Amino acid sequence: MKIIVMMYVTLSVLVLGSLAAEKPNILWIYAEDTSPWIGCYGDEINAGKTPNIDSMADAGVLFTRAFVPAPVCSATRSALMVGQNSIRFGGHEHRSSRGGTKIHLPDGYKLLPQIMQEHGYTTFNNGKTDYNYIWDQGAYSYTSKSKADFSDLINRQPFFGQIQTKGGKNNTSKFPEARKVKSSGVTVPADYPDNTIFRDVVAQHYDAIRMDDDLIGAILNGLKEAGLAEKTIVVYFSDHGANNLLRHKQMTTEGGLHVPFVVLGPENYVPKKTVRNDLVDMLDLTATTLAWAGIEQPSWYEGQNLFADDFEERSFVGAQKDRLDHTIDRVRSIRTDQYRYVRNYKLDRIFLQPQYRDRKNYTQNLHQLYREGKLSARHKAIYFGERPAEELYEVSIDPCMMQDLAGDPAFAGELIRHRNLMDTWLAVGDLGAGEESVETLKFNGENQKWGEGVNVEYETVRPDSDGDGLSDKWEKLNNRDPNDGLLLFEFDCGGWQTEGWDSDDIKSNLAGYLGYLEFALDENHGTIRRKGLKITASESDEALVIKLRTDADLEISASANGREIGGGTLQGNNEFGSVKIGLDPSTWSGSIQTLEIMFTGAAGAAVEIDSIKVERE
Repeated sequence: MKIIVMMYVTLSVLVLGSLAAEKPNILWIYAEDTSPWIGCYGDEINAGKTPNIDSMADAGVLFTRAFVPAPVCSATRSALMVGQNSIRFGGHEHRSSRGGTKIHLPDGYKLLPQIMQEHGYTTFNNGKTDYNYIWDQGAYSYTSKSKADFSDLINRQPFFGQIQTKGGKNNTSKFPEARKVKSSGVTVPADYPDNTIFRDVVAQHYDAIRMDDDLIGAILNGLKEAGLAEKTIVVYFSDHGANNLLRHKQMTTEGGLHVPFVVLGPENYVPKKTVRNDLVDMLDLTATTLAWAGIEQPSWYEGQNLFADDFEERSFVGAQKDRLDHTIDRVRSIRTDQYRYVRNYKLDRIFLQPQYRDRKNYTQNLHQLYREGKLSARHKAIYFGERPAEELYEVSIDPCMMQDLAGDPAFAGELIRHRNLMDTWLAVGDLGAGEESVETLKFNGENQKWGEGVNVEYETVRPDSDGDGLSDKWEKLNNRDPNDGLLLFEFDCGGWQTEGWDSDDIKSNLAGYLGYLEFALDENHGTIRRKGLKITASESDEALVIKLRTDADLEISASANGREIGGGTLQGNNEFGSVKIGLDPSTWSGSIQTLEIMFTGAAGAAVEIDSIKVERE
C-alpha cells in the first residue's frame, strides 16, 4: 500500500512539475510616477534616448492608450493585485490600513501572487508594495535580492515577479550632464505656465525616464545571462503619471492616468512587432497575467485577457481619486475613445487644494503667479477657480484638457452619454461614497510629515475653543488666532473654500476662486448662512463688515440667531467695497449660533465676497 501511495505522490509531483515547466515566466517591470515620454511613444526629445524600452516595443507589443485605475500609487497597486477597481473593495483611500481602521479584503478574495503561487509559480516582489489593505506576506514565496541577477531563479521556474523601479522619482542629480535634457529645449504641457521652473520640472522627468531605461536594460540583460529571456514574458508599465507635475500625479486627467505599457515575450504568448491603439485598463494586465499562466479568472475580476481569441475592445475606462495623504477629495472619471468625463463630488475646495507638494517650488510658483495676477485665465480657472460638478474634454485633440466642453450646447449629447456611462460603472459599487473613520482621519491628517488636513471632514474631530466655527488646529494652519473669540472668514483656504457658509435658496456653488465666495442670485434675493457657531458676543464688537463686489445694486441685511441686526447698500460697479453693519447689544448679545446675510437685487446679479468679519473697538 505504501508503495502505491509513494508512486502516486511521485507521479503527481512529476506531472505538476511538467505542467509548471511548460508555463512561461512572467516579469513585471513596474515603474513609479512615469508618463509615456519615451522614444517608442513618438516623443521627440527622448527619441533614441530610451533604447531598452524602445527595443521591447519594437520586438513586442506597444499599447498606446493604457490607463491606470487611479492617479496615485497605492490605489492603483491595490487594484492591480486584486484585479478589481479599488472602490469596489475599499482600497481606494491612499495609504489606508497604515493607521486607524484596518481594511480586509472580502471573503474569498486573493491577491494575484497568491493565485499564481497556488498554481505552481515562484512569486516575488523586489521593491515597494503599497497595498491599502491587510494582506498575507506569504503571497510572495521568494525574496529577490537583485533587480538584475536572475541566476537564483533558474531552478525556481516558472516565476511571477515584480521589479519596482523609481521611474519619475529617480534622483537625477548625479545623472551624467552630457545625457541630461536641457530645459531650454523642452515643451511644457499646455496646462502649466511656460516658465523656467516648469521647464526644469519637465526636463528632469525626461532625465528620470532615461535613468530608468538604463535599469531596464540591466534587467533584460540579466534575463539573457541567466538563459531566461526566451522563456519569460516581460511587461513594462507605470502606476500613474509624472510626479512633479501638479495636474499629472494625483489627478484624474490624461496626464495622471495615461501610462506606458509595453509587453515582450515568446511569440506563442505575445505577438511580435505590434502596436495596439485600443483603450486598455491596466486591470487587463492582471487578467492577462492569469491567462498567460493558464489560470481561470476569478469572478470578481474586472479586466480581460488582452490576447484572447474572443477579445473585445473596451468602450471606456473608469478611474477614481479619493483621499491622498491628508488631502480629502472624491473624483470619478470615464475615458472613452475621444473624450474624458470628470465628475467632482466635493465642490467646496479648489483643484489645487493643500497637499503634500506644497513646499515644492513649482507649487509655490503657481500660488505666487495667482496672487500677482500673472496666470492666464485658463490656468487661473484650472488651479484656483470654482470646482465644476462635471467636466468634459475632447482629449483626442485636447490631451492637456484645456477646453471644458461640459457647458457647450454642441456637446450636450456627449455629456449625457458620459453621465450614463459613469452611472453604469459606479452602479457596480463605489465604497468612496462614505467617509473614513475618525481614527483614520486623525492618523492621516494630524501631525504627519506630509502635511496637516484642512478639509472640513477634519473639523469633526477637532476642538473649537472660541466657538467661531473653525477649529483651533484649522485656524493655526491658516494663520488665524484660535483664541480671539472673533468672527473672521476670509475664504483663502483651498481645502475648505466656503469655511462653512451655505445657502438654501442660491443654487450655484458658493465656492469661487481661491479667496472668495462667488454666486449669482437666482431670484431677486438670496441668503447665505453660517451655522454651527458658539461664539460669545462682546461689548467691544463694533460692526459686521462684509467686503464684496457686485455687478448690480444690492441691498444687504444681516441677522444673528434669527434677529435682524442691520443692513446697508452697495453699488453695482464691480469694484470692491465694504458694507459696515453696526452691532447693537439689543440684537447682538449672548451666544451667537447662526449668522445670515441676505442680498436683494436683480435676478442674476453676480456677487463676490472677499471677507466677512466682526470688527472690535
